[in-house]
Amino acid sequence: MPKKDPCQKQACEIQKCLQANKYIESRCADVIQAMRKCCAAQVGKESVCCSGFIKEQAVPEQKK
Repeated sequence: MPKKDPCQKQACEIQKCLQANKYIESRCADVIQAMRKCCAAQVGKESVCCSGFIKEQAVPEQKK
């Protein structure tokens, strides 16, 4: 039986929040931050839910 992803709860919360707020990310900032925190703790571990968040952390934001 596969292990449950440690950040699956946060990923589901993001989806619920985005759906409830017409996909306006700024209204879900606290939920997204909780996901980032969870993913930061999972670096180097298998987490399908965190694949995009870990890539986001690896690529520095480009300044305009």
